[in-house]
Amino acid sequence: MSQPVTSGHLKHLHLAITTAVVIPIAFMYGFYPNVLFDLRPTTTDELNVYKAIMGLYIAFGGFWILGMLLPRFWQPATQSNMLFLFGLAAGRTLSMCVDGIPSVLFCLGTFGEYVLGFYALYQLSRQPIHPDEKRH
Repeated sequence: MSQPVTSGHLKHLHLAITTAVVIPIAFMYGFYPNVLFDLRPTTTDELNVYKAIMGLYIAFGGFWILGMLLPRFWQPATQSNMLFLFGLAAGRTLSMCVDGIPSVLFCLGTFGEYVLGFYALYQLSRQPIHPDEKRH
């Protein structure tokens, strides 16, 4: 039986890596979408969408930082991290099937999203169940 992960660097690895990637990418989407990616927004509405994505990414990154710093936030931060990563990976996988294969950066990102999403799931599975919760 696995021992619960209660401390140490590995417990926060998924949160740390995702935060370190997502926050800079947020600013790239929000202010410089064409620097790393072949994204060329031309309308105010398109720019607004990219700023909204930036805001979401920064908000999630901030929550994941809280999860690394405050133990009571670790589980919900990890759950949101897992959902965020699997949601992105699923959307990108759908796009690959429907739209074609994107740039190498997006392909690597998709792979990383799956890896870190499964790592978050693994870390959650190692945590003790709260006494008033039952595993179904």
